[in-house]
Amino acid sequence: MYQDYKNVELVKPAGLELKDRLVGVQRVTKVTKGGRAFGFSAIVVVGDENGVVGQGLGKSKEVADAIAKGVEDAKKNLVRIPLNKGTLPHEQKGKYGGARVLLLPAATGTGIIAGGAIRAVLESVGVHDVLSKNQGSSNPHNVVKATFDALLQLRSAQTVAKQRGITLDKVFKG
Repeated sequence: MYQDYKNVELVKPAGLELKDRLVGVQRVTKVTKGGRAFGFSAIVVVGDENGVVGQGLGKSKEVADAIAKGVEDAKKNLVRIPLNKGTLPHEQKGKYGGARVLLLPAATGTGIIAGGAIRAVLESVGVHDVLSKNQGSSNPHNVVKATFDALLQLRSAQTVAKQRGITLDKVFKG
């Protein structure tokens, strides 16, 4: 799922205390010759609020089963996100389908300035101070994936220094 990103560190769920957040539940209908068959799809985000997060989609005839399947799917897609003192290391844009997300680091005490789907992802990651803007589509599925796109492109200062083959001081001096 994350093969397009260079610095993605996949995480095993064993030993982590993960909290799940329900982003949205949709009722879906399949029209058959015998009438309408109703089902539910649930998009769920799980995280340890310390840099590890994953998202999943569950579908079932029952809401509770759909949520449980979503949580299981999310645990299979856990990744580590670099954080810097409760905020992001740098600003980043993410895209998925028609959804575009802009994430900006913020000063301590700002809080999470974000709407529904973006807020759920950022809270699960463990970000405490961030500014965000949802541009384009507000479809929760695409907004969650666009937020993940932005988060997976983040790089810590140590990673940048290592990739460039320079010291950490030179990264900040220019």
